[in-house]
Amino acid sequence: MGRRVSHRAFSLIFLAVRSAFTIFAPMSEFIVSARKYRPATFQSVVGQKHITSTLKNAIERNQLAHAYLFCGPRGVGKTTCARIFAKAINCLSPNGAEACNSCESCRSFDEGRSLNIHELDAASNNSVEDIRTLIEQVRIIPQVGHYSVFIIDEVHMLSAAAFNAFLKTLEEPPQHAIFILATTEKHKIIPTILSRCQIYDFNRIRVEDAVEYLKYIASEEGITADEESLNLIAQKADGGMRDALSMFDKAVSFCGTTLDYHSVAQTLNVLDYDTYFRMTDLLTAGNYTEALVAFDEVLSKGFSGQTFMAGLNRHLRDLLMARQNDTLRLIEMTGALMERYRVQAAACEAEFLFGAISILTELDGKIRQASNGRLLVELGLMKIARLGQKKKIDDEELYELPVLEPRVAPQPRTAEPQPQAAPAAQPAAAMPQAEPVAPVAPKVETPQPTPAVKAEQPTKAEPQVAEMPHKSYRRSSIGMSLTDLLSHEEPSEATAEVATSVAPTIDPDSERKLTEARSVILSLVRTERPRFYPAFERMEIRGNEIHISVPSRELHDEILRNKTALLMQIVEEASIEGLVELCVAVNEAIRAERPIKLEDRLKHLNEKCEKLAELRKALDMEVE
Repeated sequence: MGRRVSHRAFSLIFLAVRSAFTIFAPMSEFIVSARKYRPATFQSVVGQKHITSTLKNAIERNQLAHAYLFCGPRGVGKTTCARIFAKAINCLSPNGAEACNSCESCRSFDEGRSLNIHELDAASNNSVEDIRTLIEQVRIIPQVGHYSVFIIDEVHMLSAAAFNAFLKTLEEPPQHAIFILATTEKHKIIPTILSRCQIYDFNRIRVEDAVEYLKYIASEEGITADEESLNLIAQKADGGMRDALSMFDKAVSFCGTTLDYHSVAQTLNVLDYDTYFRMTDLLTAGNYTEALVAFDEVLSKGFSGQTFMAGLNRHLRDLLMARQNDTLRLIEMTGALMERYRVQAAACEAEFLFGAISILTELDGKIRQASNGRLLVELGLMKIARLGQKKKIDDEELYELPVLEPRVAPQPRTAEPQPQAAPAAQPAAAMPQAEPVAPVAPKVETPQPTPAVKAEQPTKAEPQVAEMPHKSYRRSSIGMSLTDLLSHEEPSEATAEVATSVAPTIDPDSERKLTEARSVILSLVRTERPRFYPAFERMEIRGNEIHISVPSRELHDEILRNKTALLMQIVEEASIEGLVELCVAVNEAIRAERPIKLEDRLKHLNEKCEKLAELRKALDMEVE
């Protein structure tokens, strides 16, 4: 009875095992693309021609070093090239520098039973004992083939003691031993190891090369894929072929045999190009309301504001590169997508792109510490839309921004109450910009001007006003920080008509009040901003303008960043009812006037005080 039961139990177990193999056999046949299409020859390696050509020449000329170091980003072919190299140098009948794949050495390598090639993972075998075991294996002479090849992956993970234990063997190994070290972090390897190796730096896989290889794999697997989908995968892989193949398998699992661009973007959880193209169109048109709605849609899909902002910044950078044929190669795009970038780049001005990239770059440094990241991104989009709005207004010639040269000292103010001043003030009132101008009354200097003079004056002033606005606006908008853009409110299209009818308020006594408050202003600057004091010491007051010169561009930018707060304090201290402007110029000659080196300062003091040298000599003082 017991024998019959055990026989029955055995039969049941056999049937269960056979059923399990029947069920799971089809799944075991799948091999991921990164393994299935792993290059087996130097010719099939993607994007590393400078490495493969050098190794092939070394094999053909029989000039093999005893130690190699392969370094570069992940997934670019370091371990693959090491295996191909080890297989080629042990091949019994090579075809030039390539292995024949038919001899006993090649077959044993392909079947994973070769005793000539040893792989060690230094991430988990990083102690001195592991290196001692390796050194013992180095002494064994290969039975088949010519060399014993030791491939040590992630070699930077070895401990300091393990590196020191490995030094002697690496410098003078047996004649049959060759070491190939692979690492992603070359800077962590000690110099004594680097000096004993031939170093090969692997490059990131270019997007074009990755797309071509993905096309080849898709054709081999019978998969239809558009170029935009493959481009998106290659961009997301960031130069790693293994990452690209893993994403390709994931996209195929989701989409099946047809890869659709929008489905691939959804699978990889990345924003598609259409989002950035649409956002750029809205911003260049100055339509900030639709831009904010589009940004809300991005957030509703689960993407963070920082991810969107980084992608938009990259998109604008690519548009800037697409404007010139010389920089077109700096965009990692192919085919129809490249043409799409060129079309949109032609519709965007370089000034707009520079300003937008500047704003987004500054926001990127602030969003990590911001308590409300969404508001920060929305504010940046509105500022960029304002740049696009300004371009639109300029194109329609609806808004002019005059810049007038510094005027001559105003005429006596007794001419102000003359009734003829009212008509002359109307052209000035139509100017929308708050650039300081002289009181308009002095223009009517003659009590009874002839009609010809009246007709000539407006016509001469109009070309001067129309010539300057574009240069002035661009100079003030490009290169400005977000803080300046917040404090420098530029009129939008909606407020342009109001600006044309309302003139800025200017206190006619600005120059007198500023001159009288000069000592107060200097005291204020010395207390609040000591670094600015030398510049304000030499300030010139012209009407409602304060002109200063600084020795460096850094100080110039720092003063502009604090300009608004400083002017508010000056207006309050000087009791001025109107606009005050601060004009800052860079004059490098000032640096030469103020000695910086110790010797120059001592010479400067001696020139100021002749008895200083006698005092130093009498007190026996040395300069330190």
